[in-house]
Amino acid sequence: MPHEPPPVSSPAVAEAAPRRAGEAYGSAPTLAQGRLGVAHIVFMVVAAAAPAAGTVAILPIAIALGVGVGTPGSFVLMAVVLLFFAVGFSRMAPHVGNAGAFFAYITKGLGRVFGLAAAYVAIVSYVCIAAATTGALGFFAGVTAQEFFGIDVAWWVWALAGLIVIGILGYFRVTVAAGVLGVSLVLEALAVLVLDIAILVQRGPGAFSLEVFEPSKALFAGAAGISLMYAFSCFQGFESTAIYAEEARTPRTTVPRATYAAVVLISLFFVLTSWAMLVGGGMERAPATAGADLGGYAYNLTTEFVGSAWTKFLEVLIVTSSFAGVLAFHNAVSRYFFALSREGLLPTPLSKVHPRHHSPTVAGFLSFGLITAIVVGFAVAGLDPLTNLVTSLTSVGALGLLSLVTLTSISVVVFFARRGEFGWVHTVAPVLAAVALGVCAILALANYEAVTGTTSTVINNLPWILVVVVAAAVIVANWTRVKDPERYARMGSTRIE
Repeated sequence: MPHEPPPVSSPAVAEAAPRRAGEAYGSAPTLAQGRLGVAHIVFMVVAAAAPAAGTVAILPIAIALGVGVGTPGSFVLMAVVLLFFAVGFSRMAPHVGNAGAFFAYITKGLGRVFGLAAAYVAIVSYVCIAAATTGALGFFAGVTAQEFFGIDVAWWVWALAGLIVIGILGYFRVTVAAGVLGVSLVLEALAVLVLDIAILVQRGPGAFSLEVFEPSKALFAGAAGISLMYAFSCFQGFESTAIYAEEARTPRTTVPRATYAAVVLISLFFVLTSWAMLVGGGMERAPATAGADLGGYAYNLTTEFVGSAWTKFLEVLIVTSSFAGVLAFHNAVSRYFFALSREGLLPTPLSKVHPRHHSPTVAGFLSFGLITAIVVGFAVAGLDPLTNLVTSLTSVGALGLLSLVTLTSISVVVFFARRGEFGWVHTVAPVLAAVALGVCAILALANYEAVTGTTSTVINNLPWILVVVVAAAVIVANWTRVKDPERYARMGSTRIE
């Protein structure tokens, strides 16, 4: 793809060197720099993957509807693809380094129009996933409150209560949210790993057959496309490491390390857990068993192998896991709004940061408002939080993110090719990632009805929203190029060292 040169209406516009934050548009606002280490970022992005919620809600579906016995192998395949992606993504990090993430990466490689389209799709995807996860939060919180305390109120009451707390946490210094997510992550990982170990001890190591990793089981059996899509859903959020580049200590090294750590930790967790859930369910019998009771499969295994008390503990952690997921995606949305506002592509107030916490306060309020509006809309319409809200929006968000990760891999190749840099890191790994991820996206679209689990025409046509968003981005980008060429030339160039 040809390089898109900046318009040269003035010497200032013709200057091609990327600007550091604070040099954009006079004195641009910046987030709290140097606050986050590798562990902080890993906690936030792995928490977005919601390990406990993934175990209870996603793995049984993947086992029942995907490749069955080959489910652990599908997670290994997805992990390899995402590690290929991480190679180029991490190598490009020093050349980007701002809260725009996909916006900045894709602008660097493919130009400003593609970059702005990526930013719009990212915002829509993260808002969709955050709203869907809020629906799950409200549902599970309601069930838990009823079971433990006999409190019976509508799901949306719990959802809104959770959103208020999330909005407050997002208002304070980013390390506060990181701490909350870290505690949540440790507890939910512990709860699930106890189940894994219990199955290993009671069934014995010999029951953990390596056949689950055979290509004939993981790739060429059952619905491989559906299985890979669900596997990707368990990783979604890992790419948001770049969103925290401005707030990271030494982002040149922190972001790459956090990206690798997130992919490895998520893959190890879900490979082991899906393997254990297959063994616990009788291996070949597991897909049918899971399909007969998708919502209760994980709980039934926990009761059988650990005990009912641990099942209740897991039920509570599903609530905290959903809460952590919403908080992580809320943070991602607010930072995208902040980054686009600082670039002059959204109203200026959205780039305002708190004088003491250095958090994107106004952008956070907008993110909170959008997610809340969606939840209230579904509640007023009398729709179900799981079969309507979660089903309709999770798949749209996952498809959007899958498309963006694919486009980012292509952008990495183009960026380094222009610089005359080729080889494994700059070309081969990103190309392999782009091809594999692109195939996954095509398979997801081809099997979208199976992915959503519904025949609803409305739900299965929601991906068209992404097309509308891309069209809007093209219009905005071209309008900016004509009306404000200096601003257009500077899009996506703010960089933090």
